[in-house]
Amino acid sequence: MAGAEPTPGQSGPQGTAGQGREGAPDGGGADRAARPREHTSEERIADLRAMKAEAHVGGGAEALERQHARGKLSARERLELLLDPGSFVETDMLVRHRLGTFGLDRSRPYTDGVVTGWGSIDGRKVFVFSQDFTVFGGSLGEAFAEKVCKIMDLAASVGAPVIGINDSGGARIQEGAASLAGYGYIFDRNVRASGVIPQISVIMGPCAGGAVYSPAITDFVFMVKETSHMFITGPDVIKAVTSEDVTFEELGGAMTHATRSGMASFVAEDEQDCLAQVRYLLSFLPSNNLEDAPTYASADQPDRRDESLNTIVPDSPKQPYDMKDVIRKVFDGGEFFEVFPLWAMNIVIGFARLDGQTVGIVANQPKVLAGTLDFDSSEKAARFIRFCDAFNIPLVCFEDVPGFLPGTAQEYGGIIRRGAKLLYAFSEATVPKMTVITRKAYGGAYVVMNSKHLRADVCLAWPTAEIAVMGSEGAVGVIFRREIKAAPDPAAKRAELISRYEDQFNTPYLAAERGYVDDVIEPAETRWRLIQALRMLRTKREQVPPRKHGNIPL
Repeated sequence: MAGAEPTPGQSGPQGTAGQGREGAPDGGGADRAARPREHTSEERIADLRAMKAEAHVGGGAEALERQHARGKLSARERLELLLDPGSFVETDMLVRHRLGTFGLDRSRPYTDGVVTGWGSIDGRKVFVFSQDFTVFGGSLGEAFAEKVCKIMDLAASVGAPVIGINDSGGARIQEGAASLAGYGYIFDRNVRASGVIPQISVIMGPCAGGAVYSPAITDFVFMVKETSHMFITGPDVIKAVTSEDVTFEELGGAMTHATRSGMASFVAEDEQDCLAQVRYLLSFLPSNNLEDAPTYASADQPDRRDESLNTIVPDSPKQPYDMKDVIRKVFDGGEFFEVFPLWAMNIVIGFARLDGQTVGIVANQPKVLAGTLDFDSSEKAARFIRFCDAFNIPLVCFEDVPGFLPGTAQEYGGIIRRGAKLLYAFSEATVPKMTVITRKAYGGAYVVMNSKHLRADVCLAWPTAEIAVMGSEGAVGVIFRREIKAAPDPAAKRAELISRYEDQFNTPYLAAERGYVDDVIEPAETRWRLIQALRMLRTKREQVPPRKHGNIPL
């Protein structure tokens, strides 16, 4: 696959076509069918055990040592950490490739470089595949792809999440078009399972060339600092084509994808931390689109008030505050699992629990770019909203938005089209939708952030809310331009008009008069009011017009 670094089992400096395992001589996984077989039951069982033992060692002890030296676990060690102890049931352990060229007929290791099966996480069924870098460098061939497709088909048919652990150099060059076809079959299943079962990708090594498109389609991508890399074309190809010098880490490392490309939903310090985060994420998610997320009894009282919320919004409209503080004070136990915490930080998204039930949170962040919306934050929130809607997860929006970020970079970068994705996602969603306006709600950005006009079910506002076409200074400058210019003291007149405008218009009460806000509440009672709304909305059913699908502005 283009951009894939050469790996053992592929042509290149690290290995040759005649190697059966990473660094192993020819003959790994010799063909037992060609040897005489004993006929007693005991000997047949012994032979079976020997084959399975051979499958378990993967590329052998030396290859495993090299894997550990890179700071990486083996494919099976990862599954042991991810799944409940003793729950893993392996499928297709004895699968081997069928290629007879390039000397690979002498090297046919069991599993063919990927461990597949199912198990449980916190007692709930999940399907898994874990690429084994110690066998052919984890490269994908025909048999490898067939194993992955079988697991994905099973996951979709029984309605359970699928988790893919990626550690591969890409397509197996020796298998040519069959490798490319294998990727295509996997991509097709990713698309068909999208919105049906949760799909999670865990990058724990190289993921290059066309291999990156499967994780890109899945719902969440986990990466590990220093050892995870994703890119279409590697540094050497980029150097040859564009003369750019870039390292593996700069090009496709975890922090690059977490802060710049928006590819990595979560970044972990090490593989153990990463797999623990995957388990935690699943505690918020349903198994499929026909089920609800698991609920947990909460020790946090439903009607708990937090008086500190009454003063959390600064008196000055220009002074920021941390919306994450608001979130932690409202939801069960202060628990909040943020998604994309390092990318497009002017909007905050993630999962929390309210009254024991999973909810998805979308919130403007006044601490970053004053909470304005730009194209990255719009896309970040829109995809999260669509995930929540697909999997029956109610949405709670906290709004403090002064508008869309101005500038030529935003206009040329497609803020109109990309900003419309957020509008589309909120309007399209049929799950329970609740909004709390904490401060600024200006212009088109107010409408886009799950307003009543986009069919929010419940819209609450704090007394500090300012719902208007624009801020007072801008509005006064437009409406009273001539009056200010003609005044003996323009500055004093401007200040007077701004104060009058704010008293009359920069409040939630005109919107409340028209029913655009269901109620203006004390901030301290936000938790209880949201729980009341959620309980009321649990039986919400919404009919949508018959159609194949909408056409979101991509």
